Amino acid sequence: MKHILCLLFFLSLTTVDLVAATHNIKEYGATGDGKHIDSPAINAAIEAAAQNGGGTVYIPTGKYACYSIRLKSHLTIYLEAGAEIIAAFPTQTEGYDEAEENPHNLYQDFGHSHWKNSLMWGIGLEDVTICGPGLINGKGLTREESRLPGVGNKAISLKLCKNVIQKDFSMLHCGHFALLATGVDNLAIHNLKVDTNRDGFDIDCCRNVRISDCSVNSPWDDAIVLKASYALGFFRDTENVTINGCYVSGFDKGTMISGTYERLHPQAPDHGFVTGRIKLGTESSGGFKNIAISNCIFERCRGLALETVDGGHLEDVVISNITMRDIVNAPIFLRLGARMRSPEGTAIGTMKRIRISHVNVFNADSRYSCIVSGIPGARIEDVSFQDIHIYFQGGYTEEDAKRTPPEQEKAYPEPWMFGTIPASGFYVRHAKNIHFENVNFHFEKPDGRPLYVTDDAEITRK
Repeated sequence: MKHILCLLFFLSLTTVDLVAATHNIKEYGATGDGKHIDSPAINAAIEAAAQNGGGTVYIPTGKYACYSIRLKSHLTIYLEAGAEIIAAFPTQTEGYDEAEENPHNLYQDFGHSHWKNSLMWGIGLEDVTICGPGLINGKGLTREESRLPGVGNKAISLKLCKNVIQKDFSMLHCGHFALLATGVDNLAIHNLKVDTNRDGFDIDCCRNVRISDCSVNSPWDDAIVLKASYALGFFRDTENVTINGCYVSGFDKGTMISGTYERLHPQAPDHGFVTGRIKLGTESSGGFKNIAISNCIFERCRGLALETVDGGHLEDVVISNITMRDIVNAPIFLRLGARMRSPEGTAIGTMKRIRISHVNVFNADSRYSCIVSGIPGARIEDVSFQDIHIYFQGGYTEEDAKRTPPEQEKAYPEPWMFGTIPASGFYVRHAKNIHFENVNFHFEKPDGRPLYVTDDAEITRK
C-alpha cells in the first residue's frame, strides 16, 4: 500500500510539472484579435518558460499581431490549427527590434548581416522547436533592405544556434527571408509550406541540415538557397546538408498556398523572369561540402544553380531524381567566378566532384541552354551528368552559334550575364574532366546551334 501511495504521489508531481511546462499565451494577456499587439504577451510566456528551464509556449486559435518575438533555449513554440502570428506594420512609436551592429556587413547584403530586426529571432540558443499546423504571416515585414529603426525584414532569424527543429506550419509573405539560419548546427526543416515575396530558406554557414517534404513558392527570389557568407566575421562552410522531397516554384505570390497557382506576373524585381529555384550561392566566402539534393520538383521557375564566386570551395555534391517544368532560364547552371566579395587576400575558390543524374526537364527556355563555366585560371573539375532528358523550346539559329560569351569574371552570377549561348544543349568553358552519359535533348522548334560547345574544356560523352 505504501508503494502505491508513493507512486501516486510521484505521478501527481509529474502531472503538475507537465502542466506547468506549457504556457498558454492567453494566460499572459494575449488577445488574439488581430488588432492589439500581442508580442509582449508571447515574450512574457517565453520568459516564464525560460525561467523554469524551458517548456512549450502554446499559441491557440486566433490572430496575433506582433513585433519581435525573442526566442530562448529549450523552447517549443506550438502554433495550433487556426493560430496566426501576423507581423504588424511598424508605427512612429512601435516596431521591431533594431538591427544589431555588424562590422562585417561589407561582405554580404544588409539582410544577411543582421538578425534582431525580425518577427522571431534567436542568437546563441539550443534546443529550439517551432511547430504545429498554424500560420506565420509576414504582412508587415519589408522585402527591401530598409535600415530604418523599427522595420523588420525577416520572419524567422537564427544565429549560432544548435539543435533546431521547424515543422508542419505555413508561412506567407515573409519579407527578405522567411527563414535566415546563420551558423546553425543540427537544423531540421520538415513539412513547411512557404509562399513568400522574396527568399524562402536561406541556410548560411550551417552544418548538419535536413530539409524535407517542404513546398516553397518564391517568385521574386530563391526558394531554397544554401549560402556561406562572411556575416559571422569568419569563414565557415555550409556542409552535410540534405534536401529531399521538396517542391519549389515561382507562381504568383500567395497562390501556391491558396491552391490557385496563378501565372499573371512573369517578372522578378531583377527582370529575369520568376525565380523560385534551389541554389547554392551566391554568398560564397565559405564553401559548400557534402551536399545531397534528391527527389525534388521545380515548376515555373529558374533552374538548378551551383555558384561559388567569393572564394569558397564547392565540393562533393550529389543531385539526383529531379524533375523540372516550365523553366525560365538555364535548367542547369554551374559557375565558378571571381566576384570576391570577401576580405582582402581571399583566393579564388574551386568547384569539383559533382554528380548530377536522373533529371527530367520539360519546356525550358533555350536562350541560355545549360552552362558549366569557370574562369581563366580557375577551372571547374570532375563533374558528371548522367541519365538526363531536357525538352527545350528551341528556336535559335546558326548565327547565334557564332557568339562568344563574355567572361564576366566579377559579375553577379546569372545565366543572362553571358547573353545568348552558342550551344543548344551544354556550353562548357574553363572546365576539365566533365563527363556526359545518356544525356538527351529534345526541341519544340528547330535550333541551329550545335548541342555542345566547349572552350578551354575537356569533356567526354557516351
